[in-house]
Amino acid sequence: MDATSAADVRLLLTKMFDAAIAAAQPALCLPPHLPPRPKGRTIVIGAGKASAAMAEALEASWSGPLEGLVVTRYGYARPCERITIVEAAHPLPDEAGLRAAEAIAQIVTGLSADDLVIALISGGGSSLLAAPLPGLTLGDKQAVGAALLKSGATISEINCVRRHLSSLKGGRLGALCAPAKLVSLLISDVPGDDPLDIASGPTVADPTTCADALAVLARYRLTPPAAVLEVLQSGAGESVKPGDPRLLRAETRLIATPYMALEAAANLAREAGYKTSILSDSIEGEAREVGKVLAALAIESSARKKAPFAPPCVLLSGGETTVTLRGKGRGGRNVEFLLSLAIALNGAKGVYAMAGDTDGVDGVEEIAGAVIAPDTLLRARALGIDPRKSLDDNDGHGFFQALGDSVVTGPTLTNVNDFRAIVIEP
Repeated sequence: MDATSAADVRLLLTKMFDAAIAAAQPALCLPPHLPPRPKGRTIVIGAGKASAAMAEALEASWSGPLEGLVVTRYGYARPCERITIVEAAHPLPDEAGLRAAEAIAQIVTGLSADDLVIALISGGGSSLLAAPLPGLTLGDKQAVGAALLKSGATISEINCVRRHLSSLKGGRLGALCAPAKLVSLLISDVPGDDPLDIASGPTVADPTTCADALAVLARYRLTPPAAVLEVLQSGAGESVKPGDPRLLRAETRLIATPYMALEAAANLAREAGYKTSILSDSIEGEAREVGKVLAALAIESSARKKAPFAPPCVLLSGGETTVTLRGKGRGGRNVEFLLSLAIALNGAKGVYAMAGDTDGVDGVEEIAGAVIAPDTLLRARALGIDPRKSLDDNDGHGFFQALGDSVVTGPTLTNVNDFRAIVIEP
């Protein structure tokens, strides 16, 4: 392809990513799911990277009185008049998140059956609702969270542990709202869209147990603080279970999902003349291994020109992969996936790709992801960068920053997990 057509492919990738993010904007997807006004008060609570934007959309669509508080990530606040917005740390909790969680618990305590609680929940809420169980400290939760994030554990496994160390997650926040009517509006950022794993399920019942949480820690050979072991081994960390009467008036609605976002991107690619396939919205596993698998599909399609996908085509996928940090790099599952993909493609003609987190943050970096092209490896080596060494060091961010191929969006105000697109030209 010439330079102009290569630029066109990159523009297509960017437009698809933008379409995926736009499809999950709260202003678009939240209003149709609002419940009727109650006889009593309407209380709004929430946590997550999209929670402030959700609160802003709710205020714009709600004519009656509103009050409440939501907590979001630093830099993700939105202007609200009736709902208080608090910012806190992600992915590891801080004191601001602890204070916000305590304030939310107080707001929903002592409500009546005539009152309505609207909970705005999105990805990132697990660390933002940082209220530990009695006997635990914020430092205990920070230590366990940091170890889990480095271990390669899946998001479901990580959230299982989180639920059993929290005074609000695992249905406990929902139980506090009783006897008020509770409507939880969720933007999913997890494979399978299980409400239990979105922000560790603060308003839904939890069938998992302390024993399950202990099994996760053992599986990854993690030794938590002594107080954490005591809470889990004694059963003091048990969460709210299915059938609990305090959740009888609780309702959960998914308002945006990863698949919706991928469909928006697919529609745009089809309009541009590409045959488009959504492989899955829930791919998990080590990011570098997923890169190898998708590279094999792309190479086969590019070489055979018809199987398993016929160029020109676009392969879309989502989900949440993992990175087991062994090197000195900064991690980031999307850039690790892309670097592994590029190495496996080895300059395959006509294959381009983009991967990014729809919240604008890949790992702990204010970088959403990156793009690759057939000349990615050549340009890296011309700069004296060894792609395999970068991958071994978990330094995808450093690799793509050096090439000028990072994708930086800033706060997107939503979060529907990872976005991956591979374009295969004839």
